[in-house]
Amino acid sequence: MSSFWNALLLGAALIAPLAMPPVVLHAEDQAYRMWVKENHRKNTSFVKLKANDQQAYWGWRHDHSDALLKIEIR
Repeated sequence: MSSFWNALLLGAALIAPLAMPPVVLHAEDQAYRMWVKENHRKNTSFVKLKANDQQAYWGWRHDHSDALLKIEIR
C-alpha cells in the first residue's frame, strides 16, 4: 500500500508545474528579463544558461521580491 502512496505523491509532484497559472510564470519571466538587463546579458532561455549563471540568477532573485521589482501578480 505504501508504494501506491509513493506513486501518487510522485505523480502529483510531476503534474504540479502544469497547474501553475500562466500569470505566475509571466511574473517569473519578468523578473528574469530584469536580471538579464541589469547584468548586461544576452536574453537567452533560462534553461540554456550555464549552471553557475542559473545560480547567480536565483541568488539575485532571492534578494529581489516581486514587491521590490514592482511585479504585480493578479
